[in-house]
Amino acid sequence: MVVLSLVASAASAGAAPPDVFPMAVWYGGGKARAPMLAADPRGHREEWRADLKQIKALGFNTVRGWIDWASGEPAPGQYRFDTLDVLLSLAEEEGLKVVVQVYMDSAPEWVGRQNPDALFVSSNGEAIRPESSPGYCMDHPGVRKADLAFYEAVARRAGASPAFLGFDLWSEPHVINWANPTYIANPEFCFCRNTVARFREWLKAKYATLDALNAAWYRRYASWDEVEPNRLSTILSYTDYIDWKQFIADKLGQDLRARYEAAKRGAPGRVATSHAAGVGLFSSPHYWEGQSDDWTMAAQVDYYGTSFYPKHSAFVDRDVEWRGALLDFARSFGFANGGRGFWIGELQAGFGTIALNVSPTVTPEDLRIWTWSALARGAKAICTYAWYPMSTGYESGGFGLVRLDGTLTERSKTAGAIAGLVGRHSALFLAARPPRSEVAVVYNPLAHFVGGRQRAAAYAGPQGEVAGIERDSLLGVYRALFPTNVPLDFVHADHLNAADLAPYRLVVLPYPLMLSAKAAAELREYARGGGSLVVEARAGWNDERGRAADVIPGLGLAEVVGAREADVQTVEKGKAALVAEEGLPGLAKGDVLPGRWYEESLEPTASGARVVARFANGAPAAVVSPFGKGKALVLGSYVSAGYVTQPEETTRRFYDGLLDWAGVRRPVAVSGDPVEVRLLESGREHLAFVFNHAAAPATTAVTLRVPLDGRVVEDLVSGGPAGATAVADGIEWRGTIGPRDVRVLRIR
Repeated sequence: MVVLSLVASAASAGAAPPDVFPMAVWYGGGKARAPMLAADPRGHREEWRADLKQIKALGFNTVRGWIDWASGEPAPGQYRFDTLDVLLSLAEEEGLKVVVQVYMDSAPEWVGRQNPDALFVSSNGEAIRPESSPGYCMDHPGVRKADLAFYEAVARRAGASPAFLGFDLWSEPHVINWANPTYIANPEFCFCRNTVARFREWLKAKYATLDALNAAWYRRYASWDEVEPNRLSTILSYTDYIDWKQFIADKLGQDLRARYEAAKRGAPGRVATSHAAGVGLFSSPHYWEGQSDDWTMAAQVDYYGTSFYPKHSAFVDRDVEWRGALLDFARSFGFANGGRGFWIGELQAGFGTIALNVSPTVTPEDLRIWTWSALARGAKAICTYAWYPMSTGYESGGFGLVRLDGTLTERSKTAGAIAGLVGRHSALFLAARPPRSEVAVVYNPLAHFVGGRQRAAAYAGPQGEVAGIERDSLLGVYRALFPTNVPLDFVHADHLNAADLAPYRLVVLPYPLMLSAKAAAELREYARGGGSLVVEARAGWNDERGRAADVIPGLGLAEVVGAREADVQTVEKGKAALVAEEGLPGLAKGDVLPGRWYEESLEPTASGARVVARFANGAPAAVVSPFGKGKALVLGSYVSAGYVTQPEETTRRFYDGLLDWAGVRRPVAVSGDPVEVRLLESGREHLAFVFNHAAAPATTAVTLRVPLDGRVVEDLVSGGPAGATAVADGIEWRGTIGPRDVRVLRIR
């Protein structure tokens, strides 16, 4: 999705990093759940002080409070910040920092009375009246003015306190948040006249003339005032639908930037952040609430991040690879374009509830693994949600670090101990960055748009997660490579640049049915310059307008891969099989590589092209070809997605073989029991995180391919020597790690 009007990364020009690493727990004063506030905060000052003392005694250095618009501005221009005042003054006295979460979805009723045409409107024309959420549409000029004035007022008040560390400006951004109009079939937002007017301006910027828009959409508009967002699925063209969803992503980025600038006017030196409900890997641009784009949002604030709920509700228990993929996706957009990292805006503290649905138990070991897993990817803040369990709502009783009566849990002691350790080493963790990856996987939101609205209803899953082939294609590559301990980056298709891609020795383009011409051109130049490119079936079938290519692979990629499509069919039960010939990386002749959905028969067209796999009917299923100084491998099916539905050892060996095929250097070697190893660089120091995810102890030997060079290796937790030794290609550490535990090695 090509997003217009992107602002250069705010990280390069925003606030300086905080002087402490924020290890926070959500606490807004008493037992009120976010975004609600307790009554009479001044009367409960000493009760709140006792909570803050306990939070600090456990090891946390920051609390994450909140304020909602309705409570903070009960009448126009009359601000009530007594909860904020009490929390900030207590935190200052007790030596804690405060991050303030702002909730605009709980909007005061006077906003609606002043602006009766500011209601959110669904695609069917029905307006929804807020019931504490979702507030009013920010595209209304009156709402926007009041919205930004509130941010500035909060910033001015909070910025006067030395305890104030910064903001989270928008929790889990969508067009509407936390309100499901169950009385509307297939809702979609927002189609109010103000958003439609803004969409028209966006189209003018993109197309310049009405004639160009008419040509792109196949319309005969006589005036811009006639232009409406797409509501229908038709057999002709769906460029209008793609534009509508691109606009929504761009609009959300611009809205976040406006709030960022308002907050900076009030408190210019403080950090301003935001965080997603779930990263784009597990979501869809089709979402009816209006879905944001992580790279776009990250460019607007000092830090962008994500919520992280591995055991959110009934039967949800995310495995190691799922959790790693989410965190590495957040790492990828957090450090993209010179970014300084990402925040974990919400880390699940206790078992989850949604009405009668109760999640699997959250253990101290869970919190240990989850927290260190985020830190090992370079997270720059951990905000545990929440101190008390939810006191009301359909999440009542869930997500608490302590019990609702204030009794400590073993989870709280474990989380606090980690918080204290990281806080004491703030400079080390704030400076830490992941080493440069040599493997990239292309994240391409356009993949969701093949067929336009025809695909929009194909998504379901826990927590609204996309459960389709788009997710599985990205997740499959990650799962297959996870045991190698080779880090990979997710790179956004809209921001591909051959020069930026050049350091990657391997680039994988999974499920590439719909691709922009620019992205295809940059991938072409990457391969020409010496890169190794892997492309799956029907690449560039459609361009960014939804128009079919004359030759598939399209957009010039047929020349890159040295082959073209001869035939394609959907296979029975969606299961394809590629039988290896000589030269298929990682596999021996006759090995069977599972694919998914399509069998695309390939016809080699380049003189150096070589068939390296065939389908059962003998048709070429994979082709390797040189291109310029580089090379390409094209697969006639979706092997990446196939690994999610058919996790065969041959697929894992194939992806492992791709690393050698592309000359990827492996930063870690493991012998003995399997462990996960992650590295960070912090100035001249390194941190190595060795995870045992198993339920039994792991005895292992880990070789880190970083030089010892007179440095010492310490166990960060104990502070004592880690017993590592120098070997020919780096540092070797041997040891036994307890069940569901982690060792953190500091090389200094």
